[in-house]
Amino acid sequence: MIQVQDTIISDDIFEECFICDLCKCKGQCCVDGESGAPLLQEEFEQIQHILPQIWDDLSDKAKEIIEKQGIAYTDYDGELVTSIINGEECVFTFFDSDGVCKCAIDNAYRDGKIDVQKPVSCHLYPIRINQYKDYAAVNYHRWSVCNPAVKLGKKEGVKIYQFLKEPLIRRFGKEWYDEVCEVAQYLKNKE
Repeated sequence: MIQVQDTIISDDIFEECFICDLCKCKGQCCVDGESGAPLLQEEFEQIQHILPQIWDDLSDKAKEIIEKQGIAYTDYDGELVTSIINGEECVFTFFDSDGVCKCAIDNAYRDGKIDVQKPVSCHLYPIRINQYKDYAAVNYHRWSVCNPAVKLGKKEGVKIYQFLKEPLIRRFGKEWYDEVCEVAQYLKNKE
């Protein structure tokens, strides 16, 4: 474990390789899981605000769930998470013509229709953040669904912290990310 500012980072973030390979995994991380994607309160409010702008991009079942219980619920861990359909996919998912699961929020953001990004927990995956009183734990969540991503990451020589540069900066800031890169360089020189 490495400390950078008020975070404790798992060594895996520096050591393991990873590049999402959507053609192989089909976005399964948005479909399977024990609950929806973790949301910050601020994200919940932002998504509520832009919901009318993405409403037509959602499935009928997603609309039905949202109308009944809203865009989010509190899961068994006490976390605010996105609502899910039949215990499976997030209500904000859609499937493209190749059967790849994608995010309606992310799609609208990339198309310039909204200025809200998908939840940072989604953007950061396979990193999971656990917030404690004095620090945040930054951990690598291993899942067999992501085996193609590990394989592609190894082939390209891209470490997790490198692959997730944009969402890590989004969550912790550029100064924090620069320190992470310094630590990574130090660890590499130590080998």
